[in-house]
Amino acid sequence: MGGVEDDEPASKRMKLSSGELRGLSNGSAFTEPIAGSSRDLMARPLPSEGDEEVIGPKGVIKRVEFVRIIAKALYSLGYNKSGAHLEEESGIPLQSSVVNLFMQQILDGNWDESVSTLPNIGLLDESVIKSASFLILEQKFFEFLDGEKVMDALKTLRTEIAPLCINNNRVRELSSCLVWPSHCGFVGAKSRSKLLEELQELLPPTIMIPERRLEHLVEQALILQREACTFHNSSDKDMSLYTDHNCGRDQIPSQTLQILKDHTDEVWFLKFSHNGKYLASSSNDRSAIIWEVDANGGVTLKHKLSGHQKSVSCVSWSSDDHQLLTCGVEEAVRRWDVSSGDCLHVYEKVGVGLVSCSWHPNGKWIFSGVNDKSICMWELDGKELECWKGQRTLKISDLEVTSNGKLIISMCKDSAILLLDREERVERFIEEDQTITSFSLSRDNRFLLVNLLNQEIHLWNIEGDIKLVAQYKGHKRTRFVIRSCFGGLEQAFIASGSEDSQVYLWHRGSCELIEALSGHSGAVNCVSWNPTNPHMLASGSDDRTIRIWGLKDLNVKRKDGQSNGIHYCNGGT
Repeated sequence: MGGVEDDEPASKRMKLSSGELRGLSNGSAFTEPIAGSSRDLMARPLPSEGDEEVIGPKGVIKRVEFVRIIAKALYSLGYNKSGAHLEEESGIPLQSSVVNLFMQQILDGNWDESVSTLPNIGLLDESVIKSASFLILEQKFFEFLDGEKVMDALKTLRTEIAPLCINNNRVRELSSCLVWPSHCGFVGAKSRSKLLEELQELLPPTIMIPERRLEHLVEQALILQREACTFHNSSDKDMSLYTDHNCGRDQIPSQTLQILKDHTDEVWFLKFSHNGKYLASSSNDRSAIIWEVDANGGVTLKHKLSGHQKSVSCVSWSSDDHQLLTCGVEEAVRRWDVSSGDCLHVYEKVGVGLVSCSWHPNGKWIFSGVNDKSICMWELDGKELECWKGQRTLKISDLEVTSNGKLIISMCKDSAILLLDREERVERFIEEDQTITSFSLSRDNRFLLVNLLNQEIHLWNIEGDIKLVAQYKGHKRTRFVIRSCFGGLEQAFIASGSEDSQVYLWHRGSCELIEALSGHSGAVNCVSWNPTNPHMLASGSDDRTIRIWGLKDLNVKRKDGQSNGIHYCNGGT
């Protein structure tokens, strides 16, 4: 069969109506209908098939592909005259004449002709031809049903769709549509332009360029630049196409903006609320404090929570940030109203002490670790709903519940973490070679950050098969529980306390240590990164203070900006 040349200039090419053009998966110009049977046509080779001219300083961009993608982008943006002019001036058509004919046949509903044209557009894979034919004939079937031509639809199904011998389940569904349309979910045939979009996903990109291909390439380039940027910690809308992206260290919170001195003993735990408007801290002074973060990033004391008889080891925010749990060391868990500061309930068990606390995301249940190594679930009024006994937790342990309420995570042995699926009743474990001191769950529930006795922090992927994905080193830990956290834009950084009085920051992906922040005069026990402000970090120390870190050279009025010069270590000077 002979090839068909398309020598007509772009100005003579027929265009679709503007409405149809906007809905197309491929909004290009089309040639005038070609006389004769489509069986006599063969795809005219595009210049890209034989023209290897390259452009760009690296010599890796094929000119023909580049021009076609630009033309595709122009049509997709609605610049049809510009797209047609580019085709005419470059001599590079967006598609072959036979592809244009095929697309026109689809839009005109010439189903038999379009099926006949399919083998001539350059497809070599018989399975792709069959799958594309199935989509076209399915559309023909549904349009017959729309027109209440049931016998014609039945004939199409029996003599055209079924003989393709593919997708038998779908063939049975189409059969049921003939008898009971509502049962198979039939609500009418899709638009023909939607059919073209589906065909485009099926056909090779050399035949029909994917929709928004240029945008995809540009986005991909920006994302790669962002991922390669060690200090990227600002909104993606600040990225520009005009220059290569490269953030400086000034995007990392590394300057003390405030020092909070309302605790009278070591600060053991810190956690920002989900909405970033509050910070909760707990201390060896048997109190917890709710701090309020104003619109300018200033932090002020809202409520000091008293009532625990022992040191307060941890806190946990409800999903709506209206309530806070605090846990005393082997004592009780208290539930507080954030607005008023009132204690709403005290959770206790006779003869044992509670060691950790966490919320179920529905806000109706709470969990606590118990020093008999069990984990309990309570209703808000204190009624115990369930208790998982056995080696479920330790006397010193963190407790996390995933945001879907499915997984309970706790240290069950010195060197192991339990991932308990409370719905499936399945237990999985993270096994370490070293003693685990603390852990932190990522916001997306996919990763666990584990602090170890040997001065390492391990990042574990807990989605699907559990696997170790990264290790962070540099901070100091010899005697005390040191905590770390995820933080920054898209949680791209890791922060940790350290016994050398510094806060350590790593790039999560590269594991590169990027900052060691000085300022505290005692061991830094805990850190928390504001989830809504990537430029705000808090750290708590044995020096009895909380430091709020922000960007350098900000015009912010600082409170108590100087250290008192006294070095505290677990309460001693």
